[in-house]
Amino acid sequence: MEDIINARCGWAGTDELYIKYHDEEWGRPVSDDKTLFEFLVLESAQAGLSWLTVLRKREGYRRAFHGFDVEKVAQMTAEDVERLMSFDEIVKNRLKINSTINNAKLFIAVQKEFGSFYRYVLSFFPNHQPVVNHFRALSQIPAVSPESEAMSRDMKRRGFRFFGPTICYAFFQATGFVDDHIEGCFCKAPQYAKSQPHVQSACAIDNRGSVGNKCGN
Repeated sequence: MEDIINARCGWAGTDELYIKYHDEEWGRPVSDDKTLFEFLVLESAQAGLSWLTVLRKREGYRRAFHGFDVEKVAQMTAEDVERLMSFDEIVKNRLKINSTINNAKLFIAVQKEFGSFYRYVLSFFPNHQPVVNHFRALSQIPAVSPESEAMSRDMKRRGFRFFGPTICYAFFQATGFVDDHIEGCFCKAPQYAKSQPHVQSACAIDNRGSVGNKCGN
């Protein structure tokens, strides 16, 4: 895979949906808890699948889970689970559907404890600040980080499911807690040009640079 294609990270390729996601969302800082919950749902659903598969079902997930309203999702019942098992617009995996409802309840608990889920995520980062990496090749992008390992471990302790360190790192990338646009990509945040590299050992990566890799998460 080429590192840069048409002035953007090569993993975006030529698929229009992937390009739009890369250009308009991936790596852009998110502080709104509703959007963070949306990505928590989508990243958890992605486990074991390609990210593009989930992106193509995104609007289905929006319809299935009340527009990602965490309060409403937390109140969903076993009857809702059965209904969604027949809903073709999402991944029909009973464990993942149940985990979405379970995770919504825990998401609310975290909000109450920390004031917001955003503040909870930042608590795992040095100086409570996002990280900007300065990788020059897709092969340098890691699958996990100390922050994703720490947060996924804490989330597991709290009872969250389908949110291992690899999924957690992809969540960081998607919501801008980590900027992994490689050097030469037009989306690279210029205001962070002087930030220090945050180097991790690389794992085998898929065509997104992290999620869906072969590292076992």
